[in-house]
Amino acid sequence: MKEFVAEFVGTTLLILLGNGVVANTILSKSKGNNGGWIVITVGWAIAVFVGVYSAIKLGSQAHLNPIVTMVIGYLNNFSLQQIFIYISGQFLGAMFGAFLVWVVYKLQFDETESESLILASFCTSPAIKNIKYNLLSEVVATTVLILGILLLTKSEIGFGSLDALPVSLLILGIGLSLGGSTGYAINPARDFGPRIIHAILPIKKQRV
Repeated sequence: MKEFVAEFVGTTLLILLGNGVVANTILSKSKGNNGGWIVITVGWAIAVFVGVYSAIKLGSQAHLNPIVTMVIGYLNNFSLQQIFIYISGQFLGAMFGAFLVWVVYKLQFDETESESLILASFCTSPAIKNIKYNLLSEVVATTVLILGILLLTKSEIGFGSLDALPVSLLILGIGLSLGGSTGYAINPARDFGPRIIHAILPIKKQRV
């Protein structure tokens, strides 16, 4: 239960701050409107730092990402039950974080006419739609994420508190270098959970 709560809270903070910075920079009548890509990538890096550090303090290894859980689980012989606990916390946390972003920016969502901008506040989309190259982009970026986590963090089975910083810088680097093609989702919970929330919320303009 402790690990579930830690992953839930960590992922909630990750999405609240990460999708929050996207909403702040792209929604109409937001004070951060037109902040640009640098603001978004820095905001996401800070979101990762806060989410990872918080989840560690609450008692999990702060994966916040089903792919990270599966890789680290495989390398360290996690039980299927432990993997399920981590991943369920991540998906539910991502959904709740997305809901909180909608609550905070409800008026801005109402004022935004662009369906694509509203959707982008919940999940990623490619700059140029091409399934083969979009998939390749996400595979490369996710591979960089996993290798970076395994090589940059000190612990063999998870993150120490100070490991939140190199992971955050890694996310910043991925966003700045590899994020332009698809928006660097690199996390199924981060992308799919908010999509569900987008589909069920009473948003004026919707495009699934």
